[in-house]
Amino acid sequence: MYIPAHFAAGPGAVRDLLTTPAAANLVTTTAHGMLATLLPLVYDPSIGEHGALHGHLARNNPQWSEPALGEALVIMQGADAYISPGWYASKAEHGRVVPTWNYSTAHVYGTLVIHDDPAWLAGHVRRLTDLNEAGSARPWSVDDAPERYIAGQLRAIVGVELLISRIEAKTKLSQNRSDQDVDGVVAGLAGCGHTASARDVERARRERRPDLGG
Repeated sequence: MYIPAHFAAGPGAVRDLLTTPAAANLVTTTAHGMLATLLPLVYDPSIGEHGALHGHLARNNPQWSEPALGEALVIMQGADAYISPGWYASKAEHGRVVPTWNYSTAHVYGTLVIHDDPAWLAGHVRRLTDLNEAGSARPWSVDDAPERYIAGQLRAIVGVELLISRIEAKTKLSQNRSDQDVDGVVAGLAGCGHTASARDVERARRERRPDLGG
């Protein structure tokens, strides 16, 4: 990934990308070409040197049964949004501004391991469910469904584990703009309803300028 120095993701941003509940693209190169699947993942930092990502695929999905050639790749993404040059204070000063796109992303590489063990799958599905239900007023639990029904659902999936070998991460969040331009970006994003992107820009500014506090 191309990562200019001012867009290099710090440890906190990388951790957020790994741990925030979201779907990501699993990409593998196989003897029959490249395969990709969008799937929700759970990060386990206790496994190996860099942790692991756990997910599952439909049993009918050929990606799990086609051996990956070399490393597999998971592409994780945070909030992203269009940035209008009209939001920059510098537009009124000199007009030398153009549109861009803000985003946070991590390319996570590693060895792909397949799990077809019912106990592993049951534990994974429970962890994945608990992670995504954590913010609910009345969280749904795997135990809320009939045991035989859950057992049938587990037979229809196969587990995947990415043993992480390296991570390349980038946060392109207006770090190369002046504080006045960043103020305009935050206000513009908030005005368009992109509150997550606005928060990311503010966080990136605090990391770049810790003297600002807050």
